Amino acid sequence: MNAQYVDRLSRTDRDVILTLVPEGGRVLDLGCGDCGLLAELVAKRKVRGTGVDINGEQLVNGLAHGINVYQGNLDEGLADFPDGAYDFVILNQTLQVVKNPLLVLNEMLRIGHYGIVGFPNFAQWQLRRGLFFGGRAPKSAALPFEWYDTPNIRVLSIRDFFDYCRHQRIGVVQERYLMAGRWVRRSPGMALTNLLAHIGLFVITRQS
Repeated sequence: MNAQYVDRLSRTDRDVILTLVPEGGRVLDLGCGDCGLLAELVAKRKVRGTGVDINGEQLVNGLAHGINVYQGNLDEGLADFPDGAYDFVILNQTLQVVKNPLLVLNEMLRIGHYGIVGFPNFAQWQLRRGLFFGGRAPKSAALPFEWYDTPNIRVLSIRDFFDYCRHQRIGVVQERYLMAGRWVRRSPGMALTNLLAHIGLFVITRQS
């Protein structure tokens, strides 16, 4: 896949997240990488941000922008962060790469009033076609990796995510889907969404 195209997909993720986070909020970004998203949120939405990533070298950029950073492994939990410490906890393009996704989701909703979760939809039609007709590990613009170098260890679909939220009494407050190169706000129905969406991006909260 074209690396520039993948970068544009990442760019659109950020643009959508910028519209979902209110000004002045407290934001924790899990798997923040080089803190690029947090730096934009601080500059454009005036948030108070903290980033967590396992790669300490990546966090240097966050320090350069004056962002609070924490080096840690999400799979080990986030015991250093108290309940309700943040308004929003972001987990974008990270859910599919962690070993303990249920722990990470529970922790983010313990720490934050709302979570923003984004992930590639492994049930998208191009992936289904590649596996069915090609008989090889599927690839798409949102999942450009070869089988031997992919960081993804969890294979989930949008339907899987909604099923999990329903079982765990997690409310989906807002939803966004990348379909045919543009983001849409509403699902055209679960069957079509699960078939057409490259990426799902959701605002979630724990139901009382």
